[in-house]
Amino acid sequence: MQSFAQFVFSLYLRTWFPISMTQHPTLVRVKKNVINMDDKQHMTMKDIARELGVSVATVSRALSDSPSISRERRQAIQQYAREHNYFPNVIAEQLRHSRRNPSRAIGVIVPELVHYYFSSILDGIESEASARGYHIIVAKSNESYEREVRICESMLKNKVCGIIVSQAKDTERYDHFMHLEAAGVPLVFYDRICPALNASRVVVDDYMGTMNAVSHLIETGCRRIAFYGAPMSMVIAKNRFNGYRDALYKKGLTLDESLVRICDNRADAERITPTMMQIENPPDAFFAVNDETAIGILSVVKRLGYSVPDEVSICGFTNGFRATVCDPMLTTVEQRGSQVGKEAADILIGLVEGTLPRDRAEKRIVKTRLVVRGTTRHP
Repeated sequence: MQSFAQFVFSLYLRTWFPISMTQHPTLVRVKKNVINMDDKQHMTMKDIARELGVSVATVSRALSDSPSISRERRQAIQQYAREHNYFPNVIAEQLRHSRRNPSRAIGVIVPELVHYYFSSILDGIESEASARGYHIIVAKSNESYEREVRICESMLKNKVCGIIVSQAKDTERYDHFMHLEAAGVPLVFYDRICPALNASRVVVDDYMGTMNAVSHLIETGCRRIAFYGAPMSMVIAKNRFNGYRDALYKKGLTLDESLVRICDNRADAERITPTMMQIENPPDAFFAVNDETAIGILSVVKRLGYSVPDEVSICGFTNGFRATVCDPMLTTVEQRGSQVGKEAADILIGLVEGTLPRDRAEKRIVKTRLVVRGTTRHP
């Protein structure tokens, strides 16, 4: 079956190079041996050059429709490429390093795009990169370690000048990042950092952001505060849990393990919150690792008949647009994702251009801000 890239390129050739090889049967003498390209091996310009008895440079210029070679030869080479299902690795050609024209493409790996925070980070990266003459190539890991590994391999082959990455949720092995580092590819982590590498990074102040949020819940009269967090294999999850725990201790409250759950999405929040509210001494407040989870909690407690915030208070962590369209509007910790993205791009470009040393990790922290709205009481 023809791939999407093959389909697009074939349309391109048919649009710009419509003259058939049969109209010019004597232009190029093709060798008798035929290349047998199986499904896993694509024809290259080197293959075409060998079969047509011309140089790779001639093939490259012909496929680029360069006027430096004759029109007849260009059309003959283009026709041969079309008939043998050749299609270029467009990304590789654009990003390939050379001494005269080094790559100005930055690889960006995001765990997911539906999350407001990651999309806002991406906006910040693109804004900074574009302003400084770079472009970005974005790949989504879908929270999959295996997919993340394949993306790293692809970006290395395509010779991006550096990679900005937030690791997948289930990533617990880091050989692929170490391989990139050994290959001399600058790495900058954001949000979810790699604990195995002393690499450059940009994070928000997860600990203080959570501590301030939980302190606010306590100061408004809440005493049994549930914590919905991400898997503890991630550094950000540990930092936010530590902020939650220390806020309780600082205010003279004890940590109740029965109020702690691994829950970082709306579907899970809607599944486990009814059970949480049925325990003998249910929580009177929730701190959620992100706004989506918090909105899931809000939906459940309202459906169960609780008054928000009078009986149950809720605080999220993101400050995305959904925080202002729920009822009541969500109190949340603002992460400033766009600023995180700009800082990450600034570091990466500094590493690429030599204004920052590669032998020392650049670490930046973006401050958070508590945005108090309708799901928590006022002191």
